[in-house]
Amino acid sequence: MDSMPGNSARGSIGVAFDGRASIAQAVAQAKAAEAAGAATLWMASHLFLRDPVTTAHAVLAATRRVKVALMAMSPYAIHPVSIAMSAAALDELFPGRVVLCIGVGAPGDLAAAGIASPHPVPTLRESIQVCRSLFAGETMNHAGTAFNVQGRRLPNPTDSVPIVLAASGPKMLELAGEMADGVLISAATSPEFIRWCVAQTKQGATRRTRPGHCKTMSIVYTRIADDGLAARNSIRRTMGFILRGAHHAKNVELAGTSLDQQALWDAYRDECWPIVERLITDDVIHRHAAAGTASEVRKRYDDYRTLGLDELIIGGIDDLPGIERALQVVA
Repeated sequence: MDSMPGNSARGSIGVAFDGRASIAQAVAQAKAAEAAGAATLWMASHLFLRDPVTTAHAVLAATRRVKVALMAMSPYAIHPVSIAMSAAALDELFPGRVVLCIGVGAPGDLAAAGIASPHPVPTLRESIQVCRSLFAGETMNHAGTAFNVQGRRLPNPTDSVPIVLAASGPKMLELAGEMADGVLISAATSPEFIRWCVAQTKQGATRRTRPGHCKTMSIVYTRIADDGLAARNSIRRTMGFILRGAHHAKNVELAGTSLDQQALWDAYRDECWPIVERLITDDVIHRHAAAGTASEVRKRYDDYRTLGLDELIIGGIDDLPGIERALQVVA
């Protein structure tokens, strides 16, 4: 699909927004990212932070070219009919510039909101089916295990919104290869884990009936400073937040990382920041991020580029100077 991120041979550069910065700050950052050549801006859908649809609208209105992705909308928190409505409405206003990324959602966020997430693979499969049928203008007759949508359609169908699946487990990665237009590989991922994810996605693609291939994208947590240690120190808590999750066990294993994830989870829960920062060593950061001086980060991005991804996404930065500098170094 032409509207999909990642059009150049060496892969595009995107920027992830985690919802912590104000919407006004996000708009300023988005304009700077577009000016620096970013291909896609990824608006995170983290419960209890800023609403990605509202932020995406503000960003799309303030920019002209860059694509904006809703990342990753959870069908456990929002019904897939509502997800499709939001994406189609944004595309109606800003045609060809909207990407829909769906995923289970962060387990800790869902638990904090009292939301269960059973049977993730079939639920996400049905979510893709519902969104794609609604985008196509079809009158829905879907009677599934997770969702039942009957006799209704969208008044504003679209053929320009690609569907990306956020995935990290083998079955979900295979589902992406089979059904999605792209796969988004989670943040703080090591090159070894990304290679494994791409292989699982290709395995799923052997069952693909949809035209085109599943494009590959990954978020690279990035931090740059003239003092490399200062850059690493500034990202330790962010890395701890991501790597504490049990779903990162395979990522940690394949990278050969020495990390007590349970101790990290406990320390982060209790806000014991000295313990978090001690557990996220320089070696952990090196294996799972690009943090250091400009030359160190540029070299690390070269490592990620050898993986042949369609888009590398700068993540973990939520200030305008940091985003501008990162794009100058790696774009």
